[in-house]
Parts: sequence; C-alpha cells; structure tokens
Amino acid sequence: MGTPDRPRVLVVQHEADTGPGSFGPWLRAAGVDLEVHHPYLGAVLPEGVLDDVDGLLVLGGAMGPEDDERCPWLPATRSLLVQAVRRALPTFGICLGAELLVVACGGEVRRGVAGPELGVLGIDPLPAAAEDLVGESLRPGSRVVQWHWEEMSRLPEDSTLLATGSGYPHQVFRVGAAAWGVQGHPEVTVAIAQAWAREEAPLLVAAGRWPEDLVAEVAANQPTLAATWRPVAEAFAGVVRGTRPAAGVPRADVAGGAHVDHS
Repeated sequence: MGTPDRPRVLVVQHEADTGPGSFGPWLRAAGVDLEVHHPYLGAVLPEGVLDDVDGLLVLGGAMGPEDDERCPWLPATRSLLVQAVRRALPTFGICLGAELLVVACGGEVRRGVAGPELGVLGIDPLPAAAEDLVGESLRPGSRVVQWHWEEMSRLPEDSTLLATGSGYPHQVFRVGAAAWGVQGHPEVTVAIAQAWAREEAPLLVAAGRWPEDLVAEVAANQPTLAATWRPVAEAFAGVVRGTRPAAGVPRADVAGGAHVDHS
C-alpha cells in the first residue's frame, strides 16, 4: 500500500504510446502516486498485486478486449478487474480499459455497428451522474476525445450508466461500488494524438478523417477537455485517498470525516 499521505494506483499500460497522459499529473497533483506496469514488454503482474495498492487504472490500446492470442496479458488484466470490483477497490478504465472491465464482469463488447467514433465529441450526463462521486462534475455538453472502433453493447449487471452519447449509448458508467469506465479518452494529450495519427493514418483516412485534422481538433480543445476531465480525475483520486466514500455510502459520512478503507 502507499503511505497514508500518498496512496498508490496500479496502472496497466498496453502500448508504449498510450500512457496515462494528462491523468498522470492530475492524479499526482491530487495526492496519488502511480505505479505503471508495462505487460506488453513482458512484465508480469505478480499474484496479489492488488494487496499492495490503493487503486487501479487500466488504460487504452488498439487491441480488442479479448485479443488474448496477440496480447497474452489481457486475461490477467481482466482477472485483476474482477478482483478489484469484488473488493470495491477504486478502479478506472479508459476506452480499452473500460471494455476490459465490461467483458470481465459479464457484459459484451463488439465491433461498433455505427463505425468508429473519432474526434472531440459531446456526451450527455444522465441524472445518475449527479449522485455519483466521480461523475458528478460532468455537465451537459461535456466533450471527450473519441478514438475507438469497438462498442460496449451490453453493460454488466450491477452497472449504473452515468453518461450517454448520440453514436454509442454507454459512454461513462460505474460497475458495482467503485469501478468506473469511460468509452472515450479523457487522458489524451496532443503528443499522444500525434502518435496515434501517425500509426493509424490509413485507418483514419478510410474512416473519413484526415489525421492532421484530427490532431488539430484535439489540440484546439485542450482547455475545454482539461476543464471537464481534470475534476473527474481529482474526484477519482479522492475516492482512492479515502476522503470520499465509494458509491452507496451516505455523503453525510464524508462531512463527518468518515474514512473508507479500500485495502
């Protein structure tokens, strides 16, 4: 575990150019340290790794959530997510990470029937978001970088949908008490977008998006994106620190100084 003042979040990164991005400095500034694992380089997540951390962050990637033959660490990652949900360990999944959370907990992910979502697009928070400790800062007209070909077609049981979108309905959600997923990429920096645009240029053009235009769109919206998603990262850090309870614990307990032990 981290120290009482600096809890630790285990980060599972699936690709070299898909790191924590903006979420790294936002979480660190909010009092949380990151321990980044790189299983695509052959690093093995040790048994019992969740016993030594205070939260879990699973990042995005170009692979599918069940692309186990090409990415042999994915079954272990899904197992981690199941354990985290059972423990109510604060967990956050971004794009592929959210898809892995859905599959691990019994939901379904498929190739998006409406095609890829690409660009800085709006999402619509639902009434449940106002009562959610991580989703409460989302406002009508919130925007997020979308860069995905899959869709989460069915959420797991014990899920709460927090925000939807015009293209695909399952944009932000919570599974159980303390596991959140986002279909989009709230962590994306301009540098990350540039790397993806270089690597996926043929796919982007085939989908009707010029890579340089997509990067410019991400760059132009950086202030708006930060204003939307930094509060979400800070709220998640608050749950990790135990200064806020997980879902289902009365807010009055927070005001009274109750501590939630997520170990």
